[in-house]
Order: sequence, then C-alpha cells, then structure tokens
Amino acid sequence: MTISGVEHLVDAYIDHLTVERGSAANTIASYRRDLLRYRGFLARRGVTDLRDVDEGAVRDFLVALRRGDPDNGMPALADSSVARTLIAARGFHKFAAAEGVVDDDVAHAVRPPTPAQRLPKSLPVDDVLAILDAASVPEGPRALRDRALLELLYSCGARISEVTALDVDDIDVEHRAVVLRGKGGKERIVPVGRPALSALDAYLVRGRPALIKKGTPALFLNIRGGRLSRQSAWQVLVDAAERAGIDKDVSPHTLRHSFATHLLDGGADVRVVQELLGHSSVTTTQVYTMVTVNTMREVYATAHPRAR
Repeated sequence: MTISGVEHLVDAYIDHLTVERGSAANTIASYRRDLLRYRGFLARRGVTDLRDVDEGAVRDFLVALRRGDPDNGMPALADSSVARTLIAARGFHKFAAAEGVVDDDVAHAVRPPTPAQRLPKSLPVDDVLAILDAASVPEGPRALRDRALLELLYSCGARISEVTALDVDDIDVEHRAVVLRGKGGKERIVPVGRPALSALDAYLVRGRPALIKKGTPALFLNIRGGRLSRQSAWQVLVDAAERAGIDKDVSPHTLRHSFATHLLDGGADVRVVQELLGHSSVTTTQVYTMVTVNTMREVYATAHPRAR
C-alpha cells in the first residue's frame, strides 16, 4: 500500500477528524460510511491510488450518487444525502492536498447539489394546546412530568436533547428563565411562560419526589429514577398527540417549529426568534418567515374578492 493509497488515506483522514478536529462520534461514523462508499466507487474503476483521481472521477461519483448503481448495490440518494456524501469526499481530497500527498485538490470545483428547501411543519395553536392537555391524562407523577416536559418544549422552543439534559438548578423560577445547552455546548438563557412554570412547579412538588429513587440533579426522571432519555421523551409527545386525536406526524421538532412560527405570526422579530432558538445565523431562522408568508398567501387567496 503506497502512502497515496485510497484505503490508507481514508483511515488517516478519519484519524485526523477524530484526534485533531475533535469531531463528534456521529460525524465520524457518517464520514466513515460516506468515504467507504467513495472508496468502493473508485475501486470499481480500478483506482487504488489517489494520485490517479481527477476532477472528472469526482464528478462521475456525484452522478453515480444521484442516479444510483443497482448492479453494485448502490441506490440513488436524495439530494441531501448526495450533498453530505460529496462534502465528505471533498474534505478527504482537501486533506490529502494539505498533507502534500497529492499536488492538487481535484474535488475543489465539484459542488454538491442544493437540497430542495422544505418548509418546517408546525401545528395550529389549538392542536398544540390539545396535546398539552392530553399529556395530563391519566393523573399521577408521570402525567405531571409529561405535562411539564411538553409545556417546556413548546414554551422555550427547545430541542428535545436540550430539555432532557436539564438539571433542576437550570430552572430560574424567580426570573422565569431556563438555561439551555445547545449544539457545541453553547448556552443560552430563554424565558419560560407562566403555564410552563406552573406545570414545572406541580411536577417538582408532587411528581418528581415520587419518581426519584437516588440522588440525581436531573430535572426529568424516568420510572427507575434516572434521567429521562431523549427517546422516552419523544414517546411522551407521540402518546399525547395520539390521545389528543392529532392525526399528523408529530415530533419534538414539530413543537420547536410551532414555537417559532407562532412567535413570528404574533409579530416577533426574526432576530429575537433566532436567539431563542439558538441558531448561529439568522439565515437558518428565516425559513420560518416563509411559512408565515405562505399562510398569508393562502388567507389572501381564499378571502380577498379580487385575489383570483
């Protein structure tokens, strides 16, 4: 195996991402999977040395990702998956060039496809309220926990992982706020509405003491007294939506989308919503403004006598 051998370099690049870049385990797994797909593509073309790869080969890989290759067990991928896989290949070539293994970064000019922008799904306010009410049934410590959990998700627009990671001390009742830890460990302080605080108070007084079995700072507990998992919290929402008769697909992100959309519908500034959601760029948040504009178009089209 030469120093420029594809297999050797894939391992070296993964080590680089793990040790020097400190990439998350999920990111490493994703890159490894994508690069194994790229390595297999090159091997089928008889290429084992990265110095033999040119820009045309990288573009052919892009085409193969989009069209698929059933003969080699390679299904056609959605644009989002194609983009992710090509980004991994581009990073791989950039690494090889930076290390001096190859003279040029031949993948630099090959651009991934832009995935079609999908508008986030949100629920009407009445549907959200129905789900929150359904979380309180049947009564008991778990119902108090479930109501507090869902109230907090909707009140703060938090990610499910942010809420399940909360400790009791992260809730500031006096200032009606909560400390959320988002992606990359970034902290933000988000206000909490009175209904959510009321649900949290009921849970802390009558629910959590009945669930706790050992000392733990975790706010939301499972029936064994440990921290509630992300998967279990997700199931809480699914069960409540089913009891509420909501026939749409509902996930924790649905509540997050609803939080953002309802704020913008109510006149909130998009930059304030950006801070509340913990988005690093306002561009990410602006997709929600498209939702409200589309809603206005629908209302206009059905209500205005000269709309058609």
